[in-house]
Amino acid sequence: MPGIGPMELGIVLLIALIFVGPKKLPGLGKSLGSGMREFKDSISGNDKSAIELSAAPAASATPAASATPVAEPARETATV
Repeated sequence: MPGIGPMELGIVLLIALIFVGPKKLPGLGKSLGSGMREFKDSISGNDKSAIELSAAPAASATPAASATPVAEPARETATV
């Protein structure tokens, strides 16, 4: 299977430029990149918040407080 070359990338960029516009294209690229990074991290099991929590010093926390699970707020989904 052939790889994606510079000509294909140029065509995709030109089509994106036509549909999105030059002012919104950098923001679209940034959000696409961060979305892909989050997806890759969730698939591989890397969780940024879990790494930050495990690296934080627990000297001031009581053992009961550190054992309490943290619940995330429920997300509402809109049906259209």
